[in-house]
Amino acid sequence: MLDVIGIHKTYHAGSVNESAVFNGFSLNVPAGQFVSIVGSNGSGKTTILNLICGSLPLDQGRILVDGKDIARLKEFQRARFIGRVFQDPAKGTAPALSILENMAIADNKEKRYGLQAGITRSRVDFYRTLLEPLELGLEDKMNVPVGSLSGGQRQALALIMSTLPPIRLLILDEHTAALDPRVSETIMALTDRLVREKQLTTLMVTHNLKFAVQYGHRLLMMHEGKTIIDRTGPDRQRLQISDLLETFNSISIECGN
Repeated sequence: MLDVIGIHKTYHAGSVNESAVFNGFSLNVPAGQFVSIVGSNGSGKTTILNLICGSLPLDQGRILVDGKDIARLKEFQRARFIGRVFQDPAKGTAPALSILENMAIADNKEKRYGLQAGITRSRVDFYRTLLEPLELGLEDKMNVPVGSLSGGQRQALALIMSTLPPIRLLILDEHTAALDPRVSETIMALTDRLVREKQLTTLMVTHNLKFAVQYGHRLLMMHEGKTIIDRTGPDRQRLQISDLLETFNSISIECGN
């Protein structure tokens, strides 16, 4: 489904601050696979998400979704089939608009607009059914501006909105990092349910080793633009947080930290 083939990415090329993040990196993610990605700062885990989504230009290589090379598409063009939830809860929603307006915009993404009603009663009821299982009270605040919600409420809404239109790929960019532990657990449970129900191919970058081990079909650890751990199936199920910490510690020693 997703094929990253021989990609190269260098920051500040030709300057004294030149830094090569990827030098021929490749990755294949089958359809429906939920991949958790961990790694130290500068390992390339966030850069790979930005390259896939089009937030950063690719220096060299190919990025294929369902066999189609998307490397030359603009970020807004890729957003038609890629859903993304950011670390900052404020980035995934429009704060001045209500919950209802935010959901309607996400629901109608890429649809043609005419003179018909933008939001029907049946669609409002549908939005409520999506919000009720969250147990955050959002279904009773449909006309409340999103900017007045808590960070956890906004992140839950952003996650629902990102998967509301049909998408092929879901990108989660440390989407629980800014939340308190209890709300983080709620967001991860919601994430797991949506990914399973919609059978979404998903890449999740996280610093939370517990979530990385607990959720998903596959776990990757990255370091200096390379994959140093890649576990699926029974091997991934046997993986413990202590195994990841041991690898992190060995990396830290090699880097002189």
